[in-house]
Amino acid sequence: MMFTGLISELGTITAINKGETSAVFTINAPVLISEIKEGDSVAVSGVCLTATSVSGTTFTADVMVQTLALTSLSQAVVGSPVNLELAALATSRLGGHIVQGHVDGVANVIGLTPGDKWAQFDVEVPAHLSKYIVNQGSISLDGVSLTVGEINDTNNVLTVWLIPETLERTNLSTKKSADLVNIEVDVLAKYVERLLAKKDVK
Repeated sequence: MMFTGLISELGTITAINKGETSAVFTINAPVLISEIKEGDSVAVSGVCLTATSVSGTTFTADVMVQTLALTSLSQAVVGSPVNLELAALATSRLGGHIVQGHVDGVANVIGLTPGDKWAQFDVEVPAHLSKYIVNQGSISLDGVSLTVGEINDTNNVLTVWLIPETLERTNLSTKKSADLVNIEVDVLAKYVERLLAKKDVK
Protein backbone atom coordinates (compact mmCIF):
# COMPACT_ATOMS: atom_id res chain seq x y z
CA MET A 1 0.00 0.00 0.00
CA MET A 2 1.34 3.41 -0.90
CA PHE A 3 0.35 7.02 -0.36
CA THR A 4 1.95 10.23 -1.59
CA GLY A 5 1.49 12.60 1.33
CA LEU A 6 -0.77 14.91 -0.67
CA ILE A 7 -3.86 15.43 1.47
CA SER A 8 -7.16 15.03 -0.37
CA GLU A 9 -9.51 16.18 2.37
CA LEU A 10 -9.51 17.56 5.87
CA GLY A 11 -11.97 15.25 7.61
CA THR A 12 -13.49 15.44 11.08
CA ILE A 13 -13.79 12.78 13.77
CA THR A 14 -17.47 12.54 14.71
CA ALA A 15 -17.32 9.63 17.17
CA ILE A 16 -14.80 7.52 19.08
CA ASN A 17 -15.94 4.27 20.68
CA LYS A 18 -13.18 2.73 22.77
CA GLY A 19 -13.02 -0.93 23.71
CA GLU A 20 -10.44 -3.01 25.58
CA THR A 21 -8.29 -3.82 22.55
CA SER A 22 -9.36 -1.30 19.95
CA ALA A 23 -11.33 1.83 19.23
CA VAL A 24 -13.75 2.56 16.42
CA PHE A 25 -13.32 5.99 14.85
CA THR A 26 -16.13 7.51 12.80
CA ILE A 27 -14.83 10.10 10.37
CA ASN A 28 -16.79 12.58 8.28
CA ALA A 29 -15.35 12.81 4.76
CA PRO A 30 -17.96 14.32 2.43
CA VAL A 31 -15.50 14.92 -0.42
CA LEU A 32 -13.86 11.49 -0.50
CA ILE A 33 -16.75 9.35 0.68
CA SER A 34 -17.92 8.44 -2.84
CA GLU A 35 -14.51 6.85 -3.46
CA ILE A 36 -14.33 4.89 -0.21
CA LYS A 37 -15.56 1.29 0.00
CA GLU A 38 -15.44 -1.19 2.85
CA GLY A 39 -11.96 -2.68 2.99
CA ASP A 40 -10.26 0.31 1.40
CA SER A 41 -7.11 1.71 2.95
CA VAL A 42 -7.27 5.33 4.08
CA ALA A 43 -4.39 7.31 5.55
CA VAL A 44 -5.78 9.15 8.58
CA SER A 45 -3.25 11.77 9.67
CA GLY A 46 -0.56 9.49 8.31
CA VAL A 47 -1.85 6.25 9.85
CA CYS A 48 -2.94 3.60 7.36
CA LEU A 49 -6.39 2.39 8.47
CA THR A 50 -9.01 0.16 6.86
CA ALA A 51 -12.55 1.42 6.26
CA THR A 52 -14.86 -1.04 8.00
CA SER A 53 -18.17 0.59 7.05
CA VAL A 54 -19.45 3.46 4.96
CA SER A 55 -22.66 5.38 5.63
CA GLY A 56 -23.76 8.74 4.29
CA THR A 57 -20.73 11.00 4.40
CA THR A 58 -18.89 9.03 7.09
CA PHE A 59 -16.77 5.91 7.32
CA THR A 60 -15.57 3.93 10.31
CA ALA A 61 -12.15 2.43 10.99
CA ASP A 62 -10.85 0.20 13.76
CA VAL A 63 -7.76 1.49 15.57
CA MET A 64 -5.83 -0.96 17.72
CA VAL A 65 -4.88 0.11 21.25
CA GLN A 66 -1.19 -0.14 20.33
CA THR A 67 -1.74 2.18 17.38
CA LEU A 68 -3.43 4.68 19.67
CA ALA A 69 -0.53 4.49 22.09
CA LEU A 70 2.13 4.98 19.42
CA THR A 71 0.56 7.69 17.25
CA SER A 72 -0.94 11.15 17.50
CA LEU A 73 -4.41 9.56 17.33
CA SER A 74 -4.02 9.16 21.10
CA GLN A 75 -4.85 12.88 21.37
CA ALA A 76 -7.84 12.71 19.03
CA VAL A 77 -11.26 13.73 20.34
CA VAL A 78 -14.64 14.22 18.75
CA GLY A 79 -14.31 17.25 16.50
CA SER A 80 -10.60 16.77 15.81
CA PRO A 81 -9.58 17.49 12.21
CA VAL A 82 -7.68 14.68 10.48
CA ASN A 83 -5.76 14.62 7.22
CA LEU A 84 -7.20 12.10 4.76
CA GLU A 85 -5.65 10.47 1.71
CA LEU A 86 -6.70 7.42 -0.29
CA ALA A 87 -4.14 4.90 -1.51
CA ALA A 88 -2.32 5.99 -4.66
CA LEU A 89 -3.31 4.46 -7.97
CA ALA A 90 -0.71 3.01 -10.34
CA THR A 91 -1.73 5.69 -12.84
CA SER A 92 -1.36 8.57 -10.37
CA ARG A 93 1.44 11.13 -10.49
CA LEU A 94 3.72 10.86 -7.46
CA GLY A 95 3.34 14.49 -6.46
CA GLY A 96 4.71 14.09 -2.94
CA HIS A 97 6.96 11.18 -1.95
CA ILE A 98 6.51 7.51 -1.07
CA VAL A 99 4.50 7.34 2.17
CA GLN A 100 3.47 3.96 3.56
CA GLY A 101 1.21 4.98 6.41
CA HIS A 102 3.51 3.14 8.81
CA VAL A 103 4.24 5.65 11.55
CA ASP A 104 7.82 5.56 12.85
CA GLY A 105 7.13 7.69 15.92
CA VAL A 106 5.58 10.88 17.17
CA ALA A 107 7.11 14.34 17.28
CA ASN A 108 6.33 16.99 19.86
CA VAL A 109 5.24 20.29 18.40
CA ILE A 110 7.40 23.18 19.58
CA GLY A 111 5.60 25.93 17.75
CA LEU A 112 4.02 27.33 14.61
CA THR A 113 5.32 30.77 13.76
CA PRO A 114 3.33 32.72 11.14
CA GLY A 115 5.15 34.62 8.40
CA ASP A 116 4.19 36.84 5.47
CA LYS A 117 4.18 34.05 2.89
CA TRP A 118 4.74 30.90 4.91
CA ALA A 119 4.82 29.62 8.49
CA GLN A 120 7.72 28.07 10.35
CA PHE A 121 6.76 24.74 11.93
CA ASP A 122 9.17 23.30 14.50
CA VAL A 123 8.88 19.84 16.04
CA GLU A 124 11.12 17.76 18.26
CA VAL A 125 11.67 14.34 16.72
CA PRO A 126 12.71 11.19 18.59
CA ALA A 127 16.51 10.99 18.72
CA HIS A 128 16.64 7.58 17.06
CA LEU A 129 14.83 8.93 13.98
CA SER A 130 16.95 12.04 13.41
CA LYS A 131 19.60 10.02 11.55
CA TYR A 132 17.09 9.36 8.75
CA ILE A 133 16.36 13.07 8.23
CA VAL A 134 18.44 15.26 5.92
CA ASN A 135 18.16 18.89 4.86
CA GLN A 136 16.00 19.22 1.73
CA GLY A 137 14.90 15.61 2.12
CA SER A 138 11.34 14.35 2.40
CA ILE A 139 9.39 13.82 5.62
CA SER A 140 5.79 12.98 6.44
CA LEU A 141 4.17 14.83 9.36
CA ASP A 142 0.62 13.70 10.16
CA GLY A 143 0.53 12.26 6.65
CA VAL A 144 1.60 15.48 4.92
CA SER A 145 4.54 15.22 2.54
CA LEU A 146 6.96 18.04 3.40
CA THR A 147 10.48 19.13 2.56
CA VAL A 148 12.91 19.31 5.46
CA GLY A 149 14.04 22.87 5.97
CA GLU A 150 16.55 22.09 8.71
CA ILE A 151 17.37 19.40 11.23
CA ASN A 152 19.30 20.45 14.34
CA ASP A 153 21.27 17.43 15.51
CA THR A 154 22.00 19.04 18.88
CA ASN A 155 18.38 19.11 20.03
CA ASN A 156 16.70 16.99 17.30
CA VAL A 157 14.49 19.88 16.26
CA LEU A 158 13.08 19.61 12.76
CA THR A 159 11.99 22.74 10.93
CA VAL A 160 9.70 22.78 7.92
CA TRP A 161 8.05 25.70 6.13
CA LEU A 162 4.32 25.58 5.49
CA ILE A 163 2.80 27.49 2.59
CA PRO A 164 -0.73 28.94 2.94
CA GLU A 165 -2.26 26.10 0.90
CA THR A 166 -0.82 23.49 3.25
CA LEU A 167 -2.11 25.41 6.26
CA GLU A 168 -5.57 25.66 4.70
CA ARG A 169 -5.86 22.05 3.50
CA THR A 170 -4.38 20.19 6.51
CA ASN A 171 -4.67 20.03 10.27
CA LEU A 172 -1.14 21.37 10.78
CA SER A 173 -2.55 24.88 11.13
CA THR A 174 -4.33 23.77 14.33
CA LYS A 175 -1.23 22.41 16.04
CA LYS A 176 0.10 24.09 19.14
CA SER A 177 2.95 23.54 21.56
CA ALA A 178 3.02 20.05 23.13
CA ASP A 179 0.67 18.57 20.52
CA LEU A 180 1.83 15.38 18.84
CA VAL A 181 2.25 14.75 15.13
CA ASN A 182 2.91 11.41 13.47
CA ILE A 183 6.28 11.17 11.80
CA GLU A 184 7.22 8.80 8.99
CA VAL A 185 10.76 9.09 7.70
CA ASP A 186 11.70 8.44 4.09
CA VAL A 187 11.62 4.66 3.60
CA LEU A 188 14.56 4.90 1.18
CA ALA A 189 16.80 5.94 4.07
CA LYS A 190 15.83 2.82 6.01
CA TYR A 191 16.55 0.58 3.03
CA VAL A 192 20.00 2.13 2.66
CA GLU A 193 20.71 1.55 6.35
CA ARG A 194 19.64 -2.09 6.03
CA LEU A 195 21.78 -2.67 2.95
CA LEU A 196 24.84 -1.16 4.60
CA ALA A 197 24.31 -3.23 7.74
CA LYS A 198 24.09 -6.45 5.73
CA LYS A 199 26.71 -5.76 3.05
CA ASP A 200 29.34 -8.04 4.65
CA VAL A 201 26.94 -10.79 5.69
CA LYS A 202 27.40 -13.94 3.58
